[in-house]
Amino acid sequence: MSAVAESFAKPNAVALSLRYALRELRGGLRGFYVFIACIALGVMAIAGVGSVSASLSDGLAREGRTLLGGDVSFVLFQREAKPEEVAFLRSRGTLSAAATLRGMARSADGKLALVEMKAVDNTYPMLGQLTLAPKLPMADLLAERDGAFGAAADPTLLARLSLKTGDRVTIGSATFQIRSTVEAEPDKLAGGIGFGPRFLISEAALRATGLIQPGSLVRWVYRVKLPEAANNERATEAFIADARSAAPQAGWEIRSRSNASPQLERNINRFTQFLTLVGLAALLVGGVGVANAVKSHIDRKLEVIAAFKAVGATGRDVFGIYLAQVVLLAAIGSVIGLALGAAMPFAIVGLFGKLLPLPVVPAVHTDELALSFLYGLLTALAFGLWPLARVHDVPVAALFRDTISSEWHRPRASYLVFMAVVIALLITVVIGLSFDRRIAAVFVASSVVVFALLRGIAALLMTIARRLPRTRLPMLRLAIANIHRPGALTPSVVLSLGLGLAVLVTITQIDGNLRRQFLAALPDQAPSFFFIDIPSAQAEQFDGYLRQIAPGARIEDVPMLRGRIVAARGVRAEELKPSTDSEWVLQSDRGLTYTAELPKGSKVVEGEWWRADYSGPPLVSMEKKIADGLGLKLGDEVVVNVLGRDIPAKISNLRTIDWQGLGINFVLVFSPNAFKGAPHTHIATLTEAGGKAGDGKIIKEVADAYPMVTSVRVREVMETVGSVVTNLALAIRGASAVTLISAILVLGGALAAGHRHRVYDAVILKTLGATRLRLLGAYALEYLLIGLATAVFGVIAGSIAAWLIVTRLMTLSFVWQAGSAAGVVAAALVVTVGLGLAGTLLALNKKPATVLRNL
Repeated sequence: MSAVAESFAKPNAVALSLRYALRELRGGLRGFYVFIACIALGVMAIAGVGSVSASLSDGLAREGRTLLGGDVSFVLFQREAKPEEVAFLRSRGTLSAAATLRGMARSADGKLALVEMKAVDNTYPMLGQLTLAPKLPMADLLAERDGAFGAAADPTLLARLSLKTGDRVTIGSATFQIRSTVEAEPDKLAGGIGFGPRFLISEAALRATGLIQPGSLVRWVYRVKLPEAANNERATEAFIADARSAAPQAGWEIRSRSNASPQLERNINRFTQFLTLVGLAALLVGGVGVANAVKSHIDRKLEVIAAFKAVGATGRDVFGIYLAQVVLLAAIGSVIGLALGAAMPFAIVGLFGKLLPLPVVPAVHTDELALSFLYGLLTALAFGLWPLARVHDVPVAALFRDTISSEWHRPRASYLVFMAVVIALLITVVIGLSFDRRIAAVFVASSVVVFALLRGIAALLMTIARRLPRTRLPMLRLAIANIHRPGALTPSVVLSLGLGLAVLVTITQIDGNLRRQFLAALPDQAPSFFFIDIPSAQAEQFDGYLRQIAPGARIEDVPMLRGRIVAARGVRAEELKPSTDSEWVLQSDRGLTYTAELPKGSKVVEGEWWRADYSGPPLVSMEKKIADGLGLKLGDEVVVNVLGRDIPAKISNLRTIDWQGLGINFVLVFSPNAFKGAPHTHIATLTEAGGKAGDGKIIKEVADAYPMVTSVRVREVMETVGSVVTNLALAIRGASAVTLISAILVLGGALAAGHRHRVYDAVILKTLGATRLRLLGAYALEYLLIGLATAVFGVIAGSIAAWLIVTRLMTLSFVWQAGSAAGVVAAALVVTVGLGLAGTLLALNKKPATVLRNL
């Protein structure tokens, strides 16, 4: 039986340990405030993130029907449902149809803006409330009067075009009167992010625009509300199965109320995992504070431990007493963190409820809180057991000598096994309960490597300091001696500061690269405009027109269709097991094209490109990372559904794609004969040679000559994406602040733990003639050298972590942000030296006589 097990196997052993632990704690929590604060911060972060995520998931589940607009939705791209398909859907419940399409809105004074049109029928909305200002009946809002269709617009459009309610705009061939503004749509989240303000109109008005052409990028959504008698999950699943068997080649994307917005839910889960890992990082940093606090506590209690042993207590008994204290203190910190974390969703809804675009239903989630409590307890044990175990095998005499000279003791094998079990359990919980276990495993492995490296750096720093030749400068000699002396603060400072710096550098490098990618200048070769919905019959004419109005510009034009992968390798798409990086390809319709030439920005890495005159069975070229994620190789068959037809094609080659040039490119590119006779449109890009001076002129002239073509300014799209990225970065910074606060607390705790030794050093040195200024200079040099060495590691480790995240997970380019790295190093040095000198000043203020009498 292990030492730990034997300790608690004796009658009343647990009760006895708990009784003595509580008696010792009656004197207060001196020395444990950093311990409790570190555990509380980490638990608060994990509990808060988990509670907010669970509240959001509950909101999405509770509001699933409203977000979807029905019990089941059927989405088609580029084609309307056939009469027999509509009849089948109508036979199963109440049917509501809507269509979305981008277009260019023109005001009376000629101003233009991209809008996201949404055409609805007279049953919209079947569920939830459409909030309008002023409030109008749908029939009055959308009716045609005085030669204009009614519309409701997002207030952003009115601000952009300097309009007010009652003004008119034209889109395509139709005129609209803005009769109200849209303040809230019940089903907005299910439609994803739009690149223009909402423009709500009737289906008749959409047809009147003339923008619905063969191949136009129209998204048709058919929502069915089942009868109340059949309004349950089983009936919903049976209805979906019947729909698939009734129209096997319809190619529609089917969603139920339980997955109204699957992409949103996946993004929430991923973001929640990331923030949870940040919280775990805070706990791990706090774990160093736990170890420092336990070690300091044991050092202060050496006389008490000696007394326990002198009256007959065994090493196991003493270990049990102080283990009980650690568990109690960890529980106190965890409960504080749980209370703050559980209150977070209520605080968010109370403060920002009206501004939140997501349905957050605040509640106390006991499962998330229990998991957070377990994290806090396991972290405290994992870091606290090592310093605790040193009391077991030390004789009483050695414990008394320990007040003068601290000796390092390796714990017994039984304690090492106990520690290994606790650490293994912590790792199992972290990985086993993660949304993406691969990322969690990488986090665990990285944490182990970082801890090992930091311990190695501390040991290396002490070794170098020990072997340096003695200098004649007293301050420098004292600083170097303090770095490597027995009981030096070097390991604790390097661990706490190094972890915090690595996290801070990682966050600042990621943030800087995201801002550079989305908020700074566009790539040199990035197009200025995208033009979509170009009728195929007018593609050549439109190309010539662009060259006429922008003679120095580079123009690219390709055909475009929408299609959905329905099978691969003979396996239905629903049954494929894609990697997390490639699953998005199967979630909805994708843009497709065909060409005889290799697209610009692509490079064939496997296989060969087809001949220009190829006329055999359809072939497809696929992006390599996506193919690898789907488990596809050369020669495998991929089936895509385009306009209600299943088209099989064999993979001829695999490509890598430069997405960051923002040019036209597709995951799937087919041979020229694959879609022969299929109605489609073209998409074109225009890259100006002289900046954006002519942007407004080009948009106006294209809208005048080709009202059915939609112009998308790339810079505006990037600004839209950039605003989303900025909000995400703010959330990441907020969560990471917890880690940084923990690191500062741990650093302060580590310096406070050595305060007693600093007092003795200062008194002895002052007695021997050292001046206050020289002592301050020596300690400042010590902290500066330790901080500088740790900062170099933090910058290197954080930069490598950021590079891996940006290039591998985000698949973006990485540019090292030297300015932010230098700022982090400067801040680290200021904090380290500042906290160190603050403690040193307190030590220097001690009267020598008082201290010398107690030596």
